[in-house]
Amino acid sequence: MVTHVQPTISLQPGAEAVVTAVARQHFATPQAYRLQLAAAHMLLIGGFDELICLDKLHFEPFPYQIKAAQAALRRFRGRGMLCDEVGLGKTIEAGLVIKEYLMRQMAERILILTPPGLVQQWREELAQKFGLRDFVTNSDEEFRAAGDDAWAEFPHVIASIAAARLTGSREIITSLNYDLVIVDEAHHLKNRSSVTWKFVNALQKRFILMLTATPVENRLEELYNLITILKPGQLKTPQEFRRQFVVKGDPHSPKNRGLLRELMADVMIRHSRGQVSVKLPPRRAHTVRLALSSAEQALYQRVSQFVRRALTEGRDSGSRKLTLGILQREIGSSATAVTHTLRKLAAQPAWKTHKADLLSLADEATAVTDWAKADALLKILHSAGQDRVLIFTHFQATLESLSERLTAAGIEFIPYHGGLTIAQKDEAIHRFEQEGRVLLSTEAAGEGRNLQFCHIMVNFDLPWNPQRIEQRVGRIHRVGQTKRVEIFNLSAQGTIEDYLLNILDRKLNMFELVIGEMEMILGYLTQEQDFEEMLLEVWMNSADETGLETGMNELGDRLLAARDTMHRVQTFDDTLFGEDFTA
Repeated sequence: MVTHVQPTISLQPGAEAVVTAVARQHFATPQAYRLQLAAAHMLLIGGFDELICLDKLHFEPFPYQIKAAQAALRRFRGRGMLCDEVGLGKTIEAGLVIKEYLMRQMAERILILTPPGLVQQWREELAQKFGLRDFVTNSDEEFRAAGDDAWAEFPHVIASIAAARLTGSREIITSLNYDLVIVDEAHHLKNRSSVTWKFVNALQKRFILMLTATPVENRLEELYNLITILKPGQLKTPQEFRRQFVVKGDPHSPKNRGLLRELMADVMIRHSRGQVSVKLPPRRAHTVRLALSSAEQALYQRVSQFVRRALTEGRDSGSRKLTLGILQREIGSSATAVTHTLRKLAAQPAWKTHKADLLSLADEATAVTDWAKADALLKILHSAGQDRVLIFTHFQATLESLSERLTAAGIEFIPYHGGLTIAQKDEAIHRFEQEGRVLLSTEAAGEGRNLQFCHIMVNFDLPWNPQRIEQRVGRIHRVGQTKRVEIFNLSAQGTIEDYLLNILDRKLNMFELVIGEMEMILGYLTQEQDFEEMLLEVWMNSADETGLETGMNELGDRLLAARDTMHRVQTFDDTLFGEDFTA
């Protein structure tokens, strides 16, 4: 007789409850299961050797960017400097850190501080590439509607550092506890006696990343000021830092380089373009300088005279100056674009003293049928053959008028503008890549979209902010582009865009700069005043064409001086840091 012995089953402690729940068909919800699975996955990952966010991205980062993010998370423990050369993607590296902390539930309250001109660019990058769409900016209507409570109410904020450091906001922000603070263009913190340095230093922050391509601009002591925000006490006192690391009598020259680099390795990552082998094909800019018809020229002059007169009336509120600046830009784009604004202003009580002039100008604009810029665009499109062409205009009204012109000329195109839903925008880009030849776009395609399958771009009108121009170029002149990029800039003789192109293209050689360098140049030009305001001031203060040319040349000289400063600083940092701080 054979006796069958049942095997003994031993369960892990607590497993009986699981078995009982399954027997009774008490199952967890799908959401709870996914959360439990994610938690178990995190437990299996040792430290930050593996980034769990990578399969949740909407793009593929470069290996050096992933390594930089891992070093910031693991080696720096969330407090460090990302100092890659310009154009290598410090924003991407910071975005990886943000996404990783959020997915691991290690950060809830996040504050991103940037120069004013980069606020929207940050929002677009985070939304398009990382799927992080819940970041608000300090200029959003919902944020402003919340008043002083907004800083505490919204956990994910992108703010202009100039606005955040204002007295009222500064006191509120420094009273909050942040899990993660990102400071872009951190070289603006080089002076520890400045309001900006004191503000960032006073922030209550668990993690902080500072981004700059040039951590040291003039004196080695600037390095001390930056690192003191990251890790107070790391470099002891300023006097001790100078005694140990700066050659006496020469604030530019370091000593004890080995020890200094050891200390820096704990807080800084820096890649050069040569190290990461990011190579792009050349690009070439073409200025298409055209003459307006007599009707267009007369309208341009009358609108410009009105703008100058209205600006000098002494009621220079910010919104009034902004409105007049838009009017001046619109007349450089199309008569259609300016017509709507003129009639809208004529209907507003604040402009009642100008109502007759506004309506007269609107009637004159409506009567203009010539359009020299549109004629020039059609010639470019015909010469492009079957190559894809990306056309940028800043104004929706201009886009609609161009749509009619292209349709009448038998040219098929795909419209792309801010009024489309995300799904419609995705579909438009897909069509452009697969079957389209012309994408007719407002600034919406200048933010966050990668269009390197196209190599011809037309700036139908020019943004007055050179960073916006650079962002447009960056849509097609990026990694993955295989052909020489051709950029056509349309400008009418005697217009403000004509003078702007003279400064940026013929004087500064802007279209030969590395993407990202224009942003740095503007940073050295001015930190407080927007470039568009500077341009409008020159235009407003010029009594005649000679005065305008003189003023524009002076502005161009200031840009050249800022570029020279950038080159000097880049050379200084290359000498100081070399290639010793790669991830």
